[in-house]
Amino acid sequence: MTKEEAKEFSSRWLPTWTGNEPEKLASFYSDETFYLDPGIPNGVKGKGELIAHLRKLLAQNPDWIWTQIEPIPMEDGFLNKWLAQIPVGEKVIECIGVCLVQFDDQGKIKRNEVYFDRSELISEIYKYKQSK
Repeated sequence: MTKEEAKEFSSRWLPTWTGNEPEKLASFYSDETFYLDPGIPNGVKGKGELIAHLRKLLAQNPDWIWTQIEPIPMEDGFLNKWLAQIPVGEKVIECIGVCLVQFDDQGKIKRNEVYFDRSELISEIYKYKQSK
């Protein structure tokens, strides 16, 4: 995949992480997909498990915004360096991370692994919950 192809894909995919539409987001993934993020370090396998995870995740974070910083091409996909802006109460936490995105023969995501330091985010969520 080229940088331009990764940018084009991300221009369609990353906005679906905002707005709490798990089925729309899951449409980018293959039926046999593997997805992993810091909240589920063992990951989920298959679109059914992914949708169940996304329903909870997106419902908790309907207003977060994901922006691509840089795509780094690799075999069958790209490494996506990104910025996430995550509202927590009145504050917006900015996280920079990376995710591995690999595609199947139909152009659907077959593997998506997300990595970032979420210590500041967890700390702010804890403070916010304690203030309520």
